[in-house]
Amino acid sequence: MTNLDARPVALVGMMGAGKSAVARALGERLGSSVADLDKMVEAQQGCRVAELFEREGEAAFRRQEGRVLRQVLDAGAGIIACGGGIVLDADHRRLLVERCRVVWLEVSPGEAARRLTGAEGSRPLLAGAAVGPAADPAGRLEALLAERRSLYEEVAQIRVAVEGRTVDEVADEVLEALGKCAG
Repeated sequence: MTNLDARPVALVGMMGAGKSAVARALGERLGSSVADLDKMVEAQQGCRVAELFEREGEAAFRRQEGRVLRQVLDAGAGIIACGGGIVLDADHRRLLVERCRVVWLEVSPGEAARRLTGAEGSRPLLAGAAVGPAADPAGRLEALLAERRSLYEEVAQIRVAVEGRTVDEVADEVLEALGKCAG
């Protein structure tokens, strides 16, 4: 069994929670490598996530996301920014629970929609394909959160609310919670 402190920190949560930004801040503070799964999938596939969804579908993206998760875990990444839907696959959840210290960055659907204004084209699930074309972004995010909430709860050892807070404030709370969690 690995020492809790040696396990990477995996950030999970809805799109718009700030996982990528908080991961970068944590990596800088800890002097640790950061793996952003969506960016890595894009680099490996040579296209944006939205294009991959359109070309091959969500199932193909989730398979690639799982391969990249395994790669970064095996390579010893220190901080992992996961895609919002990483928790949809039972094998991915098992990997996160067994091999990571998982932090759920919690954001309300309304705040996430505000943060993502203008990004709908690069967020295939926000564009409405999976949750109905008539829904507004906040409604789409509410539906996604309803689907995923129990899965985030299942994997998260730590929960940090991000609403109304800067990246630095969130990173500070994550580090404080990790200190308590490791003790």
